[in-house]
Amino acid sequence: MTIPMALVDYIPVLMFLIAAVILRRDLYKSMSKGAFALFSAGTITVFVAGFYKATWKLLYAAGVCDFTSLNKSFFPMQTTGFVLAALGMLALLCHKQGNENKLNSVAIIPVLGILLTAAAPAEYSGTMIFVMLMVLGVLVLDVGLIIISARHKQTLAAVIYGISFVFVMGMGYLSSKDFEQASMNWIAEFTNVLGQGTFLLATWMLHKKAFAENK
Repeated sequence: MTIPMALVDYIPVLMFLIAAVILRRDLYKSMSKGAFALFSAGTITVFVAGFYKATWKLLYAAGVCDFTSLNKSFFPMQTTGFVLAALGMLALLCHKQGNENKLNSVAIIPVLGILLTAAAPAEYSGTMIFVMLMVLGVLVLDVGLIIISARHKQTLAAVIYGISFVFVMGMGYLSSKDFEQASMNWIAEFTNVLGQGTFLLATWMLHKKAFAENK
């Protein structure tokens, strides 16, 4: 691991942060307070997890220290963040602000069980549950954004959100490979940048075409 490689790791983290801020601003009026709280907490947690991981890489590459806690906290934090964001997205799609439809609220309650499972210690739940929950969280988040894009007739943004999901899943696949090789690290970094770059691009397109023009 080198310092340039560690610095590149901050790029997708910042891309996700920018996209998340734009989405929170654009979707605020459409969300109930609970949905917005879940979505905000989730996206902030994902950002912090990525920032921790990138900082661990930088400290390690620079020879400062091996702050393993930053690395070990990444996976459970990111998983929990995506699950929270997914719950917020589900709440947005099922229970919009001002809608007191109790059936929609009740329909979301079983999903809360997933969040509780995500919070379980790794020694009890194992790694696979985190993988499953992260995939589920990213899937629900991206599908929700695809639906929102379709509602606003932003087909291209919807397609790019789908492409972003593919890159994120590709990053998950690469994480299981041998990262002792520098080439694999760079491939993973490039895939991660593409995943978050397309996510940011789709979010910006949706913002400009659907939300900015309506303000």
